[in-house]
Amino acid sequence: MKETGPRNPDCGIEKARLQTTGSVFYNPTAAELCEEAVCRGEARLTAHGALVARTGQHTGRSPKDRFVVRDAGSEDSVWWGNNQPITRDQFDAIYADFLSHAAGRDLFVQDLVGGADPQNSLPVRVVTEFAWHSLFIRHLLIRPARQALARFVPKMTVIDLPSFKADPARHGCRSETVIAIDLSRMIVLIGGTAYAGEMKKSVFTALNYILPEKGVMPMHCSANAGPAGDVAVFFGLSGTGKTTLSADPSRILIGDDEHGWGQDGVFNFEGGCYAKTIRLSEEAEPEIFATTRRFGTVLENVVLDEDRVPDFDDGSLTENARCAYPLDFIPNASATGRAGQPKNVIMLTADAFGVLPPIARMTPAQAMYHFLSGYTAKVAGTERGVTEPEATFSTCFGAPFMPRHPSIYGDLLRKLIASHGVDCWLVNTGWTGGAYGVGRRMPIKATRALLSAALSGSLSDAAFRIDPHFGFEVPVEVSGIDKSMLDPRSTWADKAAYDAQAEKLVGMFADNFEKFHAHVDPEVLNASPQFRQAAE
Repeated sequence: MKETGPRNPDCGIEKARLQTTGSVFYNPTAAELCEEAVCRGEARLTAHGALVARTGQHTGRSPKDRFVVRDAGSEDSVWWGNNQPITRDQFDAIYADFLSHAAGRDLFVQDLVGGADPQNSLPVRVVTEFAWHSLFIRHLLIRPARQALARFVPKMTVIDLPSFKADPARHGCRSETVIAIDLSRMIVLIGGTAYAGEMKKSVFTALNYILPEKGVMPMHCSANAGPAGDVAVFFGLSGTGKTTLSADPSRILIGDDEHGWGQDGVFNFEGGCYAKTIRLSEEAEPEIFATTRRFGTVLENVVLDEDRVPDFDDGSLTENARCAYPLDFIPNASATGRAGQPKNVIMLTADAFGVLPPIARMTPAQAMYHFLSGYTAKVAGTERGVTEPEATFSTCFGAPFMPRHPSIYGDLLRKLIASHGVDCWLVNTGWTGGAYGVGRRMPIKATRALLSAALSGSLSDAAFRIDPHFGFEVPVEVSGIDKSMLDPRSTWADKAAYDAQAEKLVGMFADNFEKFHAHVDPEVLNASPQFRQAAE
């Protein structure tokens, strides 16, 4: 093989049984990868020097094409109700065909790390056939110092071949797309999809599997820290404001998506950010917008105008258009990716039913209940066939990436909250004054003001009422906030319609939580919402 670039001479790709008659590029730089991607016709440069690529038919993750090897090592540790199994023989057949498919191709290799805490990090080698995929993962994971590459030994290998087509009959999968994960040997095979996010989520899945046994909580969350070092963690599904609300210029950004929480505090899993760009504006999100005009930023499925200027309002390719960039492209980002113990945990939801208050304080048991529930809502128009608000429950705010049973993560979170005296908040960035289509989206200025009051500690001195349905504490009055907004029912013109929506949502929570009854204690069960008819 023709091999170039800095690497451990005793640990080449043959350790993963890979051989090729093509060239192998080890740890190329961002500039080198941009040149290769453009020369190979994989991507184009924008007017500002960013790299823009299209992913074809897959513009998002393919969860139905994701499989985990079921063997003696994973049989009793993987949550099979959430993870699709394949046999060891089926994985080995995919692996053999991957090796054959790669044999005549140029390959790009990045030696990287998942996890900024050296005690809990995972060295990962990512082998790709696309130069732009190599640049993407170089941004998203943590880059070791150049001199450390000479002794780098991976504990996990990801092989990413978008041009590979799986055979369902031979491989035991569903389609020509496959994401196959072997948690015993720490090998991931990604084929039939050019969506780059599959690579980073495979590393997240591996850390979600490894860390709980070490007493470390893996989290699908963003995190930031105030000037005094007070750390806040933001859980939330897509569209709830996780990235936007954590990107506060007055606070240090630790990371925007994946973190661990252990005995020394919070640490980022990643070295970069993967932000949505649909309707991105310089006014609303100046820090993220600025990254799209930096050399080397990867724009995924972003439409360019005739002058090669990105049109972030054009969703013709996908609503899931994104940009990937190193964390240091954000001016107030942490240089270490590490911080102390959290002072606040925020669980974000976009309640399109208009029932939940804009902010509420939760007990540890209530926090565990809402963490296991992982609630948000889709609105009409976001997906074909969705004509009214539709509840979405994704346990731990990231069910697709959780290989273990959610109760394991929930118990870890509850213990950490109790150990460190953390304040827990539910923040609704959804609708007020009515459900979607009648009410309006919660004003971002109000959300930021309430969040600021919670993080500063000033909200602790406010007067609170108990929400009749969910039992958590809701502030009665906050300076600068319309008092009626804090009581959702009072913002509805039709109070009976509010009561009907509240009863409906409480019922959805109850139905969803039934599967957790056998895994939680009575205190958490007692945190379940109960609909109570309002007294007129």
